[in-house]
Amino acid sequence: MSHPEKTRITVDIYGRSYTIIGEEQAHHVRMVASLVDQKMREIHDSNSSLDTNKLAVLTAVNTMNDYLKLKEEYTELLGSIKQKEEQEKND
Repeated sequence: MSHPEKTRITVDIYGRSYTIIGEEQAHHVRMVASLVDQKMREIHDSNSSLDTNKLAVLTAVNTMNDYLKLKEEYTELLGSIKQKEEQEKND
C-alpha cells in the first residue's frame, strides 16, 4: 500500500516561520497559513494587549467556532436537500 507523498512547506504566521509537513498541496497549506495569519492580526487589532500565546488560543477558539457553525449549516442544508428530494419522489 503506497502512502501519499508528504510535502514540506515553510510559511509565515504572525511574524514567525513554521515548517508544515503534510500531504496537502503547497498552495493549500499557504492559503491556510495566510488565513490563520489574517485572523490573528484581526483579533490583535481588537485586543492589542494579548500576548502571542493568548492570541493563538483565541484565534483557535474563534476558528473552531466558525467551523462548527458552518458544519451545522451544512448539515441543515443537506437535510433540506434530502427532504426536498423525498418530496419530489412522492409527487
